[in-house]
Amino acid sequence: MFLKRVVITGIGVVSPFGRGVENLMGALLTGKSGVVEVPALSEITGMRTRVAALATGVDPMEIPRKFRRSMSSMSIFATLAAQDAAAMAGLSDVELQGGRLGVSIGSTIGSPQTMQEFFRDFGIDNSLERMKSTLFFHIMNHSCASNVAQALGVTGRILAPAAACSTSCHAVGYAAEMIGMGKQEFMLCGGADEFHPLTSGTFDIMNAASTRFNDSPTRTPRPFDKDRDGIVCGEGSGILLLESLESAKLRGATILAEIAGFATNSDPGSIANPNASCIAECMRLALEDAEVTPDQIDYVNAHATATEQGDIAESEAIAHIFGAKTPVSSLKGHLGHAMAASGTLELAACIEMLRQGVLIPTLNLEHVDPLCANITHVHGVTNCPIKTVIKNNFALGGINSSIILRRY
Repeated sequence: MFLKRVVITGIGVVSPFGRGVENLMGALLTGKSGVVEVPALSEITGMRTRVAALATGVDPMEIPRKFRRSMSSMSIFATLAAQDAAAMAGLSDVELQGGRLGVSIGSTIGSPQTMQEFFRDFGIDNSLERMKSTLFFHIMNHSCASNVAQALGVTGRILAPAAACSTSCHAVGYAAEMIGMGKQEFMLCGGADEFHPLTSGTFDIMNAASTRFNDSPTRTPRPFDKDRDGIVCGEGSGILLLESLESAKLRGATILAEIAGFATNSDPGSIANPNASCIAECMRLALEDAEVTPDQIDYVNAHATATEQGDIAESEAIAHIFGAKTPVSSLKGHLGHAMAASGTLELAACIEMLRQGVLIPTLNLEHVDPLCANITHVHGVTNCPIKTVIKNNFALGGINSSIILRRY
């Protein structure tokens, strides 16, 4: 429970459907897929997957060169999304730069593309003579957070959580706690990642990447479906502007939703395989933090990446906490898995679902896996009043996280 109420007043999105939450929701509501065939993947020996969900509508030239030169693609995504979130919230330069606003933005790792380009060149003759002075700013673990702060002139606290697929859920949760404790008045928070073949390759080696739909990319991934065959990696950024309720009221800001609770826990049983009981405990802790009961949750936005073990474990956990009545869906079928950005891209959609009174179904869910049939799946766009939702993110490394949103 936060000592101060924490609300959301701005959203910034860079996704496979372009820039802005309007483009994101328009695509989700019409059942579009952002997954495409990536020919370059076929040039990599041993790579079986050929699909990814790539960000569109990005113009790096919008960012002045003095800031852009220290940015890789992920920092560009994060900066554009942060600018949009701040603009939607109506923040002035004084509020951005006065020390009362902080940044909590993470990525899985630093820029893999930059690292590849450096080591490819370095390996030619073991020479540093061609290395650019800005290289480190692309690959440091807090690259996105620092670059956003530099570009926007932020002088408050900086956090850069790194927890793979749980990253942006952590970033938002920790930001909410910081505001709730009165340490900052505003927080720009979320995650960003850029696509690189090695990301897909990591899951491919673990037999967790989608490989059977290379010739029909929009049919994958398939969360909860019996014909699913794994993850489709993606990229982008989702950034939220959080502030205290008192601040939002004082400014006359439009309040989009309230963050009611947050929880995260660790599963020490396996660094790779999810555990249903640990996932259930994470959701229970989030409910406790928000001081709500399971029957008060109107919708579960599942992490569900279309891996067999992950989907089954999460559905078991959801059934254990919520039974079979609460509607559940995953947005990975539309967006792919944007890694560190996935949580806030999906939170952005959840906020709009709350505001519009609509549920978005799981794309490509045609035949529910019998082992995932213990929950209520959303099969079509459904209009219904929803007041409270829970958003899940789970990561390799045994890191679980859940956030509860409430309509304000």
